[in-house]
Amino acid sequence: MPGTVLLLAASPMGKGRLVDAASVLPVLAAVSPAVLSGTDTANVIELADPLDPQAVLTRLRAAAAAPGPLTVFVTGQLQLDRRQRLPHLALARTTPATVRYTALPWHWIREELRLRSAGDTTLVVDLHADAETWQYLAAHPLDSGRTSAVYGRIAPPPGRRDSAEPSYMKAVATLLRSGHRPPLAQLHEQAWARIAESSAGRDLALAVPGGSAPGADPHAAISAAVQAGRHADADALAARYEQAAVRALGPASEDALHWAEVRADLAMFAGDPVRSCRTWLTVASARLAAGQAADAPAVEAAVDRAHHQWGRIGDTARARELGPALAELRLRVPGRRQGALDHVQQQLRQLQTQ
Repeated sequence: MPGTVLLLAASPMGKGRLVDAASVLPVLAAVSPAVLSGTDTANVIELADPLDPQAVLTRLRAAAAAPGPLTVFVTGQLQLDRRQRLPHLALARTTPATVRYTALPWHWIREELRLRSAGDTTLVVDLHADAETWQYLAAHPLDSGRTSAVYGRIAPPPGRRDSAEPSYMKAVATLLRSGHRPPLAQLHEQAWARIAESSAGRDLALAVPGGSAPGADPHAAISAAVQAGRHADADALAARYEQAAVRALGPASEDALHWAEVRADLAMFAGDPVRSCRTWLTVASARLAAGQAADAPAVEAAVDRAHHQWGRIGDTARARELGPALAELRLRVPGRRQGALDHVQQQLRQLQTQ
């Protein structure tokens, strides 16, 4: 089965740039797709200094939905948004004041990869952090999800007038250009050895194999069912876990809400935007009723996904039915995209005339 590779290199333009992230892409691009992926053949998606976080999300979502192994190479810099103080991957137009709207929230990466089966997803990262984010990471390790293996490094900010090099990722690319891809843990060790002297012991090494215990992983079984086109079986399995969580912990528990989110994604994969939208609306309402903030990442993600699926509903009557609930939630959860509430209200007006 072919693999998928996503090459993402991003850093701000101008004086806010800590690392020349895009400089690594020519080196990575010189490696054959099969070696980058570790499969016989591979599709490669390249994003160089992208401007729009939504565009990056679209590409990431497509890569995450592809069958077969996925390897994501991420080079860039991390910054915190001023409202929630959560790590984001800075993009070309990002400034300290606009992180929330112009950078890619790291939890978006985690969310898009969470349904993939254990052992099929790898993140290779070379990230630099500004001083504020470096301090944050000392107490809050970067969370890339339970099923993703992560290898790489996070480096502190360079000197005030210096721009750092993505030396770890360049070392990885140079090693891969030999035409051989060793086991990733070994590749990480070899790359780390090449940069150890220049890092002077300051950098944070990331080596998280990921995956879960052999044999009791439901996400892997669900992912396999989806890839085989058995959408009803995947939903039935997720429903059993959701019901068990509701009985044991209550409908507002994080486990129960997680399985509801899984079922919303499964409805999307099955081509049922009505069921997906309705489920995301229910999840968002439950999180708000449980006291979660309107700008909490899980709340924003639920409303954003409900909005996205609502826009894919072709049945006018069903779209009209779900529109008011979405508009009500958008009043409380405006999200990061400017004009999201206006978009819902405008679409509702058009639906009323049809």
